[in-house]
Amino acid sequence: MYDVWQIRKDFPILQHGVNGGPVVFLDTAASAQKPHQVLDKMRTVYETAYANAHRGSYTFAEEITTEFEAARRTVQNFVNAKEAREIIFTRNATESINLVAASWGEKNLHVGDEVLISQAEHHANLVPWQNICEKSGAKLVVFPIADDGSYIKEEYEKHLNERTKLVAITAMSNVLGTVFPIKEMVKSAHTYGAKILVDACQYAVHQKVDVQDWDCDFVAFSGHKTYGPTGIGVLYGKAEILSLMPPYQFGGDMIDHVTYQKTTFADIPARFEAGTAASVQAIGMAEGLKYMLALGMENIEAHEEELTNYATMRLNEVPRLKQVGTAIDKGGVFSFDVTGIHPQDLAFVLNKENVAVRTGHHCAEPLVNRMGYTSLTRASLGLYNTKEDIDALIAALLKAERFFRED
Repeated sequence: MYDVWQIRKDFPILQHGVNGGPVVFLDTAASAQKPHQVLDKMRTVYETAYANAHRGSYTFAEEITTEFEAARRTVQNFVNAKEAREIIFTRNATESINLVAASWGEKNLHVGDEVLISQAEHHANLVPWQNICEKSGAKLVVFPIADDGSYIKEEYEKHLNERTKLVAITAMSNVLGTVFPIKEMVKSAHTYGAKILVDACQYAVHQKVDVQDWDCDFVAFSGHKTYGPTGIGVLYGKAEILSLMPPYQFGGDMIDHVTYQKTTFADIPARFEAGTAASVQAIGMAEGLKYMLALGMENIEAHEEELTNYATMRLNEVPRLKQVGTAIDKGGVFSFDVTGIHPQDLAFVLNKENVAVRTGHHCAEPLVNRMGYTSLTRASLGLYNTKEDIDALIAALLKAERFFRED
């Protein structure tokens, strides 16, 4: 049984409240709240076993190195990678994507090549490809989505060709909630010999990631969205591809041998983890993943699907509100506009009702513009949300709509 009220007790911040009342947190798409299991684990490591991983031979160093590599195996299990060495720890998903662009991209992209992305990409899966294409002479190609935010198979496949060297695609839009058919898209990309990178930041919070089933070449996601700490992210890459990529950054612990004349580099994953590791953050991230796995990804998905359907229905009750992104294959992300109310003003009123949402272009300005807006309000779900949270959102929106209409 998925007991959401029992689950909520694991999240101290949800018990804390704001403005003298309970908080309705609907901004998990930006960053998820943390269960005490994550907080307790990180505190324990800092208090009992903190040292620099992979650096010392004393007890603390050995203990944290063991925990750090156990965290890597937890991530391996979470995404179903073949080998633990296919898991690279980064600062966040943004760095993971930049690593691929800088390392794989600079080596493999040339004049005449193409990188294919969708209109639904976050800046982190757009700007790095713009940059590497400018440097390499390759061309960035963008395939369109439908007016309701849906994936258009014909448009994707029409833009694939022998010049396509890499496809970079979100698994779930952070603005529209659209879920893309990754396995099908990978198969099409590989038909042309293209590599494919999946931005799984939103998807990994809600549904199971299986890199072997997808057969994708790279996957990026962040710890802070999967109920872990900030400052830690993951890049998954197939071992045979990562092994041929040059280092992204240079420094300690990523080398094999150094002289003043020449340096040789370590094997993966160390080659891509220069400098002092964010070891405690990685351990905390693993604890967040274990928390999700213990609840059951299928249970989280079922709970959130029920909430998504309920929220979609109830948002239609708000006068002058238009939902932006209404694809059939959609997760718990709701962007909307209320005619006559600026999103920032709307969020201000919602905050007075203790409802936390986000406004703006959500680091996806071209996508928001494509949908016909410059700014949108966004509510997003996590595993701790309830129908009562949705009801509170609707009540606050109705109050705001009446206030601005009368004003």
